[in-house]
This record gives sequence, structure tokens and C-alpha cells, in this order.
Amino acid sequence: MDLFEAGNQEKRFAQMPLAARMRPRTLDEFYGQAHILGREKLLRRMIETDQMQSLIFWGPPGCGKTALAHIIAEQTKARFVKLNAVIAKVDDLRQVIKDAKDNQSLYSQRTIVFVDELHRFNKAQQDALLPDVEDGTIILIGATTQNPFHSVISALVSRSQVFRFESLEPDAIADLLKSALIDDRGLGRLRAGIEADALSALATLADGDARKALNALELAATALAPGQSITQSMAEEAIQSKTVVYDENDHYDTISAFIKSMRGSDPDAAVYWLAKMIYAGEDPAFIARRIVICASEDVGNADPQALVVANAAREVVEFVGLPEARIPLSQAAIYVACAPKSNASYLAIDAALADVKQAPTQKVPDHLKNAVTAGEKQMGIGKGYQYAHNHGGYVAQSHMPEPKIYYRPTENGMEKKIKEKLSQLRLAPDVM
Repeated sequence: MDLFEAGNQEKRFAQMPLAARMRPRTLDEFYGQAHILGREKLLRRMIETDQMQSLIFWGPPGCGKTALAHIIAEQTKARFVKLNAVIAKVDDLRQVIKDAKDNQSLYSQRTIVFVDELHRFNKAQQDALLPDVEDGTIILIGATTQNPFHSVISALVSRSQVFRFESLEPDAIADLLKSALIDDRGLGRLRAGIEADALSALATLADGDARKALNALELAATALAPGQSITQSMAEEAIQSKTVVYDENDHYDTISAFIKSMRGSDPDAAVYWLAKMIYAGEDPAFIARRIVICASEDVGNADPQALVVANAAREVVEFVGLPEARIPLSQAAIYVACAPKSNASYLAIDAALADVKQAPTQKVPDHLKNAVTAGEKQMGIGKGYQYAHNHGGYVAQSHMPEPKIYYRPTENGMEKKIKEKLSQLRLAPDVM
């Protein structure tokens, strides 16, 4: 490399975003993920001994998946090839595999193929990788923000070790920001300082995303005079509002947590998950529908009013929309969370459906049929039916050829009274 080329390379490096310039070069410079990269952890030993197997890195944006791949690229003796699943085609994969086979044959050198955003590969592209991953022609390292057990074909997952990355804690992000301020690769030449409140604001509002925190730090620092410090207002202006990661996985995970919080009678958790969904832009009608289902499935007849409140909230949400709709949604979620619980109605219909699906279908007894014509009446259809209201609201008569108990009320809320009443009625002898 001549001086001119070296100068251009240095200039290009200086123009990179701070997050790219501060990319860790060794494991000792890597922040976070101690649960998989701590001393004596499997992944760390694999990297340090250069004994790589096919890996899938799964985690949110800005947590270090790509950064770790670059560390592996620097430390491994294997040939390292990087692909981006957004732009790579099947032909690109075939060429990489061909080169890997040639490299193995001629130089006995392994090839590591890093695929960023692995979940963006369609099934055909993932299938194209499978035979060569299986026979060891290539070592795959895939990075994905999506759950690989849903977004990657099972055959590829089963041949890879999945490592789950977590969002960075604010303390780890704060340490990274302080390092960037003094490192010459970062902002060290600016000799800028940062106030404690500003550092805390950046570390918190980044919400676990190191890339976002570093880029906001750079934005805040570039307008400073020499020796000046970044203030809290500068930091908040640079990072703008907190962005909540909310992809397809988060959509399902958060609604699951929301429902289970209501089911578990925890109104505080229910309101938190509701707030996260509203802040992230979830469809309020979707949230309302889930509250309605929970009111019936998990509260049921222990408090029938829960379904009324939930359905009213659903109608109000459609009528007024956000931001006001957050209030009836909160009211309904809290009511359902605080209500006594029973899934007896849910269990009853599922048990009955199972019998309808699997057991011989019971015929409607003649005395329960509605006789309209004279011919039907002559055949005895409708004969023997006793009108319950003529007997004080209940009369002991069979309503199924082969009676079976499906609804088993609990001792919770109103169902306790229902259970007491049914216990008496079910003891009454049938007259049919």
C-alpha cells in the first residue's frame, strides 16, 4: 500500500459513523453479552481457539452481532466472506460456495460465510446453503433480529449453534460512550466532555442500542467548542425521542405478556405492556380485541361484567381513536386484570367441540324439536316438551340423549353462586 492509498483509507475511516469507527477489534473491547462471551463461556472459547462451528446470532439491533462477526474475521485463520441477505442472490451464494470448495482443495483453508440479516434469505436461498453447511464446506455465521426458530428453516437451525444476544444495559452503553470520547478512533481529538445527566440520558434513551447511542453522541459532540461538555439538553436533542424496538417478534411477545398479565391479575404489568404497544404504534383495535377475548376466556362467568366493559372499550376505541382511546383501553385492561378468574366457559366449549368432532353425533330429541306442520305433530315431534317458565324457570327434563357435564364452574366470583345452583339442579332426576 503506497502513501496515497494509505491516506485515502485513513480519510475514509475518519468519515465513517462513530459506531463503525468504534467497532471492537478484540473480545476485550467488546461490551455486554457476558452471558455468552464471559471467561470460559463456550462462544468465547470457540473464538479464542479458532474452532468455529456454524452459528446463528439472534438479538435486537445494536447489541453487537455484526461487531462480533468482525472480531471473528480478524482472529480466524479461515477465509472470511461477508454477505448481506438484503442484496445477495442465489448466484452469489453459489459463487461463494464454489470459491470455498476451491480454497479448501488448493490451500486446505476453511471458509466462514457471515450472512447479515439471515432472516431476509428466502427458503430457496437458505436451502442453497444447507448441503455445504452440513458437509463443512462452509462455516455459516448468521445474524438476525428475528426469532430463528420461526424465520430460518429448521434444517439450518439444527445444524447451527444459536446464541441469543440481549439489549445492552445502560451501564454498558455508558461505558462505551465514555470510551468513545477519549479514544482517538472516536472523538478523542475533540477533547469533549459529557455531563453525568447527559451520559445517563443517552444510555437510557438508546434503549439497549449501542449504534444509536454512539451516533447520537457524535451528533451532539460535533457542534461543541473545544473543551466544552455535552449537556443533557444537547444529548436529548441529539437522540430525539426514545424508539422502542417493535418488530414482528415483539408484536407477538408483547401481546402475550399483556394477556398473561391480565390473566395473572397484575394490573400494573398489564398497563405497562399496554403502554409499550401504544407507544410503538400497535393497532388499538387489535389490542381491544385481545382484551375482549381475555375477558371471556379468563374471566368468564366469574364476573360477566368484564366482557361488557371490554366490548364497550372496543366500541369506544373505534369511535374516538388514539390518543384518547388509551384511556378506555387502560380501564378495560385494569378491570379484566382485577376481576375474579375462571376459564370454565372456555374449557366447556372446547370439551363439547372435541366430542362433536370425535364422538358419535347425538341426535336432537324429538321433544326438543319444533313441530310446525300437522304431520310433524302426528309423528310425535315436539311432544312431551315442558315449558320451563310454567315451572318456575326450571323443569327436570333431558336436553341431550346422553347427558354429559361440560361446564364446571369454579369457586371464584359469581361462579360460586352458579356452582351452588347447578349442583342442586344436576341432582334433580330427569323425567325424560
